Amino acid sequence: MNPIADRRAGVLREALSAGLLHPDRAPIASFIDGATLRENVESLRRAFAGGPDVLHAFAAKAGSLPVLLRMLRELGMGAEVASEGEFEMALRAGFAGGEIVFDSPAKTNREIERALACGAQINIDNLQEFERIARRLGEGVGGDAIERSIGFRVNPQIGTGSIEAMSTAGAQSKFGVGIRDAESRSRVLEAYLRAPWMNSVHVHVGSQGVASEMMVEGIREVTALADEINGRVGAQRILTIDIGGGLPVDFQSDDGDPGFERYAAALRSEVPRLFSGDYRIVTEFGRSILAKAGFMAAFVEYTKSSGGRPIAVTHAGAHVATRTVFMPDSWPLRILPFTGSGEPKTGGEVVQDVAGPCCFAGDLIARGRSLARLDAGDIVVVPDTGAYYASTPFTYNSILAPGIYAAEWEGAGDGAVGFRPVREPQTMASLLAASGAELLG
Repeated sequence: MNPIADRRAGVLREALSAGLLHPDRAPIASFIDGATLRENVESLRRAFAGGPDVLHAFAAKAGSLPVLLRMLRELGMGAEVASEGEFEMALRAGFAGGEIVFDSPAKTNREIERALACGAQINIDNLQEFERIARRLGEGVGGDAIERSIGFRVNPQIGTGSIEAMSTAGAQSKFGVGIRDAESRSRVLEAYLRAPWMNSVHVHVGSQGVASEMMVEGIREVTALADEINGRVGAQRILTIDIGGGLPVDFQSDDGDPGFERYAAALRSEVPRLFSGDYRIVTEFGRSILAKAGFMAAFVEYTKSSGGRPIAVTHAGAHVATRTVFMPDSWPLRILPFTGSGEPKTGGEVVQDVAGPCCFAGDLIARGRSLARLDAGDIVVVPDTGAYYASTPFTYNSILAPGIYAAEWEGAGDGAVGFRPVREPQTMASLLAASGAELLG
C-alpha cells in the first residue's frame, strides 16, 4: 500500500479503538497525520534551500486552529493571516510579530494598529489602505517601520484558472492593486517613491485550479516591478518579495508529493532574479501543506433507495465539506468505504449517492459514485480534507462541529498511534453559547 494510505488505515483503526470515532458519541471525526505534515513542510524547506533568506508562512485560513498553528510553528513555519481572528490565533500559538504576514483585504483601523504594534509584515491591499497606514506611521504608531516588511499586494492581471471563484489574478479581481491599470500602476510607483517604509511587494496568483505556469508568470512580473521600483529610487528599497502560495493539490490519488521542488525549480529557471540574493522571499502555502495530511471519517447512519438509486446517509455533509457540496464539479472528493470495525470494504460495487445530515436536498458529498455498497454502520473515509474542511465548519442546521485530532506514530513498527487533540468535539453548551442562547436568560 501507499504510505499515506497505510497510515490513514492505521489511524482509523486506532481512533475506533480509542473511542474518538463512535457511532453514537462521535459519529464523525477528522484526523491530521503528523508524519505527512512533517514530510510536506520538509519538502517545502528543501525546495527553497540554498538560496536567499525565506520565511515560509502557513496560510492560516487553510487550518485556522491554534493547536495546528503551534505544530507548524514547531516545524519552523511562520503564519499568514487574513483576519483579526486568525491574527490572534497566530499570536496565541506563539508566533512572534515578525513571523506573521497580515493579508486581509478589509483591514480596520484597529487591525492595522494591532499589526503595526506587533511588528507584523503587512501586505497592503489597496491605495486607500496605503493612505491609512501612512497617516498612522506619520503619527508615530508602530515605531520604526523600516524594521518590518510593508508593501502592496499587486494583481498582475494575467487571467483566471479553471475555478473562477478561486482565481485571484483576473482583470477584475477583488484582491490587490491591478498593476496593468495605467493609473493604478503610476500611483503604486508614486507611493513607493514617497514612502521609505514601503520595502516589500506581494503577489498571490495561485489557488486550486490555477496552473503553476501562471503562478510563475505572475511572480516574474512582480519581481520585475521590484527591480523597477529600486531603479526609480536609486537604491535597494524593495527588500522582500512575497510570492504567495496556492499550489494546486491532487485530490484524485494518494500521491503524496506536494510539488514544491518542481515549482521552486521552475522559478529558478524562469525567474532567476528572485534568487539573486537581493530579495528575501516569503511564501504562503496552505492547502498544499495540509490537505493530504488529513482525512475525515463518518459513520453511515441509514441506507435507502430512491428512484432506483441507493443512498447512504452519513454524518459528513455540507457542515464539514461546504465547497464540495455546493461546487461538486470543482471540488470533488474521493470516498473510501470501510466497515464499522475499520476494515476496507471491497467488492459488490454499485452506483450510489453519499449524503450528509443537513436538511436540504443537495447535501451530497458524492453523487452517482461507484463504490462497494454501503450499509448502515459502515464508515466513509474522505481523504485529502486536512485543509479547509472540518477546520472551518459551516453552522447550517446547528450541527455540532467534529473533533479534530493529530495522529503521531509512537515507536518503530509497533503500530501504536498517539492522538493530540487539535479541537475537541463541540459541545451542546458551546453551540448554544455561540448562537446567543444566553440572551434568553
